[in-house]
Amino acid sequence: MTDHASLPRPTTVRLARYTNTEQSEILGAGPDPFGVADAGLTWLPKEDHFGVRQGDRLVAHAGLLRLPLSIGGVETEVMGVGGVAVAPDVRGRGLARAVLTAALDHARTTGLQHALLFCRPPLVPLYQRLGWRTLDQDVHVEQPGGTVTMPLRTMTTPLRADAHWPDGPVHLRSLPM
Repeated sequence: MTDHASLPRPTTVRLARYTNTEQSEILGAGPDPFGVADAGLTWLPKEDHFGVRQGDRLVAHAGLLRLPLSIGGVETEVMGVGGVAVAPDVRGRGLARAVLTAALDHARTTGLQHALLFCRPPLVPLYQRLGWRTLDQDVHVEQPGGTVTMPLRTMTTPLRADAHWPDGPVHLRSLPM
C-alpha cells in the first residue's frame, strides 16, 4: 500500500506538447484508452495541453482546441475540451479538477464564452460536480463521410459569468476534439 503522504505534491503545468507516450504514461497502452472507439468517430488533436505532474510523472491531462459551432443557426466558436485523463492509481484526489481548472483558466483568456466537451455517460456526474451542464439535445458533428449525431453526451460550461448557452440546434462545424 502506498503512503500518499510520501508522494510528491502534484503540480499543474502547461505542456509544450502531449504525445502518445505521455498519454500511455497516464492511461496505459491499451487500444482504446478513453473507451470511445465504439463511437466510430474521427477526432481532432488538441492544440493546447495542460497536465498535472507528481514528481517526474505526468498523472493527468486536458487539451483544448478552438472550434466553429452553430447554435440555432448562429455561427460562433467554443473552446473544445478533450483528452481529459487521470491515471487510475491517483483518481479521487482532485486532479481532474486541477487540470481542468488550469485549462479553463487559459480558455477564459481567449474571449470565448463557452467550453464544450463530449464524454461517456458514466463520466457525466464527475463533470457535473465540476460545474459542467449536459445538453439535452442532439448535437451534430462533422465526420469524413458527412454530418453525424454525436453518440456521446455533450456538456458545456460558461467561460464568462454573463455567458448563457443559446437555444436551438447545435452543429459542430468540424470534427470533434
